[in-house]
Amino acid sequence: MSTVTQILNWISNSLLLPVIVLLLAALAAALVSLGGFCATYLALLHERSRRRELLKKIKNSKSLSINDLSGGGVFAGHLAELAAFDWDELECEKRISEWQQGYEKELERIRFLTKTAPMLGLMGTLIPMGPALAGLASGDIGNMAYNMQIAFATTVVGCVIAGIELMIYSVKKHWYSEEIANLRYVLDRHLRESN
Repeated sequence: MSTVTQILNWISNSLLLPVIVLLLAALAAALVSLGGFCATYLALLHERSRRRELLKKIKNSKSLSINDLSGGGVFAGHLAELAAFDWDELECEKRISEWQQGYEKELERIRFLTKTAPMLGLMGTLIPMGPALAGLASGDIGNMAYNMQIAFATTVVGCVIAGIELMIYSVKKHWYSEEIANLRYVLDRHLRESN
């Protein structure tokens, strides 16, 4: 039995370095993701009035020209692409579905990091607890303190990563659902007016 527990301890202790490396890589990815999110947010703030103006024109049954769609950001670019299909219902629906799938893939990557970061943080907490308790039992307070420091640091880093990614996921999910809803609205309105 002691051989089995020694093997388990050896496996557990050997996972500490990979867990720490994965946590640091996840933290770097989360910070890069946060930077991209902030840049996208600023661009969307800049485009928001343009998108409202385009939707208002469409609602008032005014036709849009290519000049209306040029330089108008992501939404106007999507509308220009739909207009290039001559508003063919089948082609436009397919393209909107492709955009929606792309958005869902991006959200899935964010959700993956949101779920795995706390798991890595928990592993980084539990792995050093064994040596910390062994250090306490043997009276080696320095070793215990060092291992407890690692345990708490990995928990905090895991929670920070999850918090960043959860915030990004929540906001982007709203953005993307609004974008798809607006595109479907424009397509349905155009199809209704052409019939």
